[in-house]
Amino acid sequence: MENVSGKVAVITGGSSGIGRGIATALARAGARTVVTGRRREALDATASAFAEEGLEVHTIRADVTDLDAMRAAADEVESRFGRVDILVNNAGIGLTGRVVDATPDDWNWVIDVNIRGVGNGIQAFLPKIRAHGDGGQIVNTASMAALMPIVAGLYSMTKGAIVALSEAMHIELRDENIGVSAYCPGPVHSDIATNVANRPARYAASGYAPPDPAFAAASKLQPYMTAEEAGERVLRGILRGDMFILTHPEFKAGVVARHRAIEDAFPDEPLDEARAAAIPFLTSSPAYAPENRLPSPTSPAGAV
Repeated sequence: MENVSGKVAVITGGSSGIGRGIATALARAGARTVVTGRRREALDATASAFAEEGLEVHTIRADVTDLDAMRAAADEVESRFGRVDILVNNAGIGLTGRVVDATPDDWNWVIDVNIRGVGNGIQAFLPKIRAHGDGGQIVNTASMAALMPIVAGLYSMTKGAIVALSEAMHIELRDENIGVSAYCPGPVHSDIATNVANRPARYAASGYAPPDPAFAAASKLQPYMTAEEAGERVLRGILRGDMFILTHPEFKAGVVARHRAIEDAFPDEPLDEARAAAIPFLTSSPAYAPENRLPSPTSPAGAV
């Protein structure tokens, strides 16, 4: 995508944190920006923040776990703006803790938001992107926890699923000029950890202790990335057409080591040539070929 000026961009979970940072970056670059969220007060705060900067944003209250609500939101965007060009499936919850402590409600909530919520966004908005035939872009927010799942097993599970989904969709939709990116940020100043205190009643029976306010306060003092910078990196990834949008070089060595551990786990034995010939569609894709890989992004944050 050469630029986003005039494009209609929808960001789920766009009323705070990384989502608002992404929405801000897109609006500053000229996109007609829509954010969805579950809490009206957060949407109103986002609208006020945009107005203070002279930016326009359209807000829609919608729960990503409700497919009918998401389809209604997509119809509203199409009715108001005539089309959808960019979808950022950003809504998510940062439920953390040991897998063995999780209750059925914990499993259901994190899967419903972090996986089914992305699926509902795709089902609601992808038909709108395909309808005009001009291509577009989908960004699915995963996490570095998908590539380094060393803590928070349920969260990492859901984010790993989003990476796999995004890769498959990147391959499926490339002939329609619809790019798909897996966005895997590292630590960013946001309220994803504290938002788990706002559990819907239907998921109330948790096996995890409520988030410690002292931890949230201490996190604000850490040298994490700002939501605005994280949003700018998403904008750069959209413009580059990246399959993976990564933010924190501090994780690279660990990811390389993890991938090497996976590589070294393959049996050290000759290939079964007949079997290999029967399953080439399972063993590789042109999307991973060197000639189709972009160089690492090196320009300063915010440069596009």
